[in-house]
Amino acid sequence: MSSTSPTRRRWDGSPLRPHHPQRALRVDPHSPTRLLRAAQTSTCRHCGNHIDWYTRTNQQTISLHPHEVTASAVPAQHRWHISSGIAHPAHDSTPWCRIPHTPLCPTHPTNEPLTPKLTELRRRLALRTRHLIDTGAFTPQPTQPITPTQPTACRPARPVVQLLYCRYLAPTPLDNIQCVAQTRQRRRCTHHVLSPQAPAGTWTLTPATPPCGQLALPTSQMAIYNLNHLPSPEQLRWRAQRCPLHAAPSQASDLALAEWELFDPLLHHTHIHTRLPTATRRRRSAANR
Repeated sequence: MSSTSPTRRRWDGSPLRPHHPQRALRVDPHSPTRLLRAAQTSTCRHCGNHIDWYTRTNQQTISLHPHEVTASAVPAQHRWHISSGIAHPAHDSTPWCRIPHTPLCPTHPTNEPLTPKLTELRRRLALRTRHLIDTGAFTPQPTQPITPTQPTACRPARPVVQLLYCRYLAPTPLDNIQCVAQTRQRRRCTHHVLSPQAPAGTWTLTPATPPCGQLALPTSQMAIYNLNHLPSPEQLRWRAQRCPLHAAPSQASDLALAEWELFDPLLHHTHIHTRLPTATRRRRSAANR
């Protein structure tokens, strides 16, 4: 009589493995960011290699190489470390550090010599990019994006929004800005930030003031979507890019980064509109016909 216990198998002979339920991702209540790290792994659109997106201390984002690198092999200006989900541009006195993806990206020119270890890492990423292209798994995108067709004046493609006494460049038209919160089905919320159930902003013309110490712009006024007259919680909801259902940060985590970009009238001069949207005016003229 055999002393070995038979392995549990299905009717077709395949081994029966125990099912381990997936654990739900949670964000620590004391974390400075509500972003779920598991949803921020992506690939570079220029070389196809893996990158990790992190939020910086100034609320901007940065793409980091997904693995730690020996700190002694990284120049001081390229050393980053992660603390509580936030990327800090400094070294934390450990033997390891993180490095931005840009100096390692094979498609970006290197303006300064790299250390031998980083040069070898950059070479390996270049080989992987070539393998992805040869196998058809990756198609590199052009460095300069194709300029889309000029939008109509009644619906700017990237409007300028003023909230919390700062100006931001929206990623899409106002009615297309999607909520970044996670739903109960662990998917990104499909609702929009602009909602008929919430108070709306007003389109106004305001001086297109450049940053301090720079020359004045030829455009004297620009159209902005002003939210400064709304209550502070409502402006914070817009800044967090959440719909009214997920207005409270404690209700759900974020599955994506807020896509606001600090508006610079010199860098974003192509998104400056000198007159207010005319959608209402066109509807009235059509009704009068």
